[in-house]
Amino acid sequence: MSVIVAYVLTALGALAVLLTRLRLRRSHAGWPLAVHTAAGTIAVVLWLLFLVFPEDSFLGGALVGVIALAFWWMMTATGLMLLFRWLPSRSRGKRAADTVDAADTWTGSPWLSVLAHVGTLLGVLWLTWAYAFSLV
Repeated sequence: MSVIVAYVLTALGALAVLLTRLRLRRSHAGWPLAVHTAAGTIAVVLWLLFLVFPEDSFLGGALVGVIALAFWWMMTATGLMLLFRWLPSRSRGKRAADTVDAADTWTGSPWLSVLAHVGTLLGVLWLTWAYAFSLV
């Protein structure tokens, strides 16, 4: 059962990376978006290799799992940075509100981004917990 949850969370993480990239492609997100996309892509690929290959092989071994988790955490941290950067805030002035409206035309509000990135954080917490207790 844990492996199925790991595959589902991996797919959802990949979806969060892809949708963030698509939603912010015209914005001026800069390096955080590039790091988020690269780290997310590497995390998904390495994590899938870790899940698919046998535990006694290099690609299914502990080192690949730890490296994949490091990239998951890097992706999550930069995703949350992007989220907090684009959320509307009175203290950030007009520029923040304008950017949110331009970057969030799919829903008219940041609820989808909040759901995706908080969900990704919870998912990566679960993946880390499952890895630590050898459930995956």
